Amino acid sequence: MTEREGRGIIRVANGTGEGTMSFYRVFPGVSIAYNDFRLDSYHSGFQVGADMLCIDHCREGRIEQPLSGGTYSYVAAGDLKIDDRTRHTGEFVLPRAHYRGITVSFELEHAERSIAEAIEGFPVNLRALRERFCHDGDPLIMHDVPGVEHIFSELYSVPEEIREPYSKLKVLELLLFLQVQEPAPADARRPYFYRSQVEKVKAARGLMVADLSVDRTIEELAAHFDLPPTAFKSCFKGVYGMPPYAYLRSCRMERAAQLLRDTDLRVADIGLMVGYDSPSKFTAAFRDVLGSTPTAYRRER
Repeated sequence: MTEREGRGIIRVANGTGEGTMSFYRVFPGVSIAYNDFRLDSYHSGFQVGADMLCIDHCREGRIEQPLSGGTYSYVAAGDLKIDDRTRHTGEFVLPRAHYRGITVSFELEHAERSIAEAIEGFPVNLRALRERFCHDGDPLIMHDVPGVEHIFSELYSVPEEIREPYSKLKVLELLLFLQVQEPAPADARRPYFYRSQVEKVKAARGLMVADLSVDRTIEELAAHFDLPPTAFKSCFKGVYGMPPYAYLRSCRMERAAQLLRDTDLRVADIGLMVGYDSPSKFTAAFRDVLGSTPTAYRRER
């Protein structure tokens, strides 16, 4: 980690990719981190040394969140995750090999003091906020909350010359926003999935992408991994963010695009390699996903 003038960078790298966390101090005890990971997974050895409250906003990608009882949920684009970092040690998986977002962290003792000094009578009690959202130990993941995008969107592109004062305003706005939010009842939250289901779905995904020229039905995949088809489809979408067929098509088009860039293979042959016997169907699928025909894509590259 490098650090200067209230800034720091943590770099993460392993055999699956790399990532960075760029930190900026906002107030004493309050920081904003810009997270950009392009890897399959990473290990966190973080252990809290003080009372914490952290709010994570996901802008792109998704990340697997272990919960109590051997279950998992998933943080996706547009979601907020609120937790106290008491369960932030271990392996974190990025099902799409990409995650980009912002973390706002409060070290409660210092943050309470510095915010009170900055704005007398500020109405948000950080400890009460933590108790409301983190009382059961598991992180709370909030989906589709109106107003979240407005708060965070400008932080991703704030000019450097106004970063510090602007970040202070946005942090205070975020706290006021959370002050009037109530956690959704447990039965209204996004479904969670048991470890056994997740492991089977990940194995099915591996089988699907091992040979992109092969078509397998949902029923075949579900039976192979001993899951009911409905449960298989639900868990697959929960883990990867899209239904199995849509995910497979996305992988096929990514592979086709790579072959168009890096080889001189005929377009029809590339179509066969990614599961399309019909050149016209391959062209239509490629255009739907990437916005141009395979021939035009190759020419533009």
